[in-house]
Amino acid sequence: MSEAQIIDGKALAARYREEIAGRVAALRALVRTVRLDALLVDDGDSAARQYADSQRKTCEKLGIEYRLHSLPASSGFDDIAGRVLLLNTQDTCHAIMVHMPMPQGVDPYEVQRRIDPDKDVEGVNPANIGNVVYGRSSLAPCTALATLRMVRSTGIDLRGARCVVVGAGDVVGKPIAVLLMRQEATVISCNVHTQGIEDLARSADVLIAAAGVPELVKGDWIKPGAVVVDVGVNRVPQADGSTRTVGDVAFDEARQVAGFISPVPGGVGPMTVAMLLRNVVAAAEGGSSDL
Repeated sequence: MSEAQIIDGKALAARYREEIAGRVAALRALVRTVRLDALLVDDGDSAARQYADSQRKTCEKLGIEYRLHSLPASSGFDDIAGRVLLLNTQDTCHAIMVHMPMPQGVDPYEVQRRIDPDKDVEGVNPANIGNVVYGRSSLAPCTALATLRMVRSTGIDLRGARCVVVGAGDVVGKPIAVLLMRQEATVISCNVHTQGIEDLARSADVLIAAAGVPELVKGDWIKPGAVVVDVGVNRVPQADGSTRTVGDVAFDEARQVAGFISPVPGGVGPMTVAMLLRNVVAAAEGGSSDL
């Protein structure tokens, strides 16, 4: 059997960025700006700052106004939630996101649930999660939306397809299971403690790995020809003191069995950013995520 085709998240994201730029240009032609406001509690975390800077540059290229609200490391819940509530009231702010991590003692859930659902472009407000479950219009969680789009890019008919989601986290595992159900797939949700997990994975036409365990899914867990999307991002220490980024799938083994597979890095990550920005435009248009 030949090696699996790569689901290239970078290439897919580039296509979506073209679409996003066109929709932004159409709004600006109507003298309407598109604005994303992001909150970052600056505790010296260079990774968070670098992500925010990268986000700003991407927004600029697409014509999206990006405003970063940097709060001091000493900020408490009232400071952070208060800024969110203020942005909720501003008509010129179309989209709000909150960079993680939060300071110690600040519950991210309590901050996220205060974001106006119509501006919640990460899809983390419980109201939006609930709308996803009930099939209502909403802004869907970005990583789950990215995963669904990557699966659909393979051309598979999800109606009746057997989909196994390994990992049941609130951000990815649960939402992607629901989004797959909305495509009329047959969905099995499991986790690292599930008995017989290897057999369940081996039965899947579509296998989503989102457990946060480095290279958990081995090649012999995969049904020949299956679609495999790896959501995991794990940094594994090397003998020389450096780290290597790997997914939840043992990629080299899995590629010999699967029909399609996403790499880490270069898979779900770039697509998640694209879906975030797509949600920003949808919020500015007054709409919802297009599944």
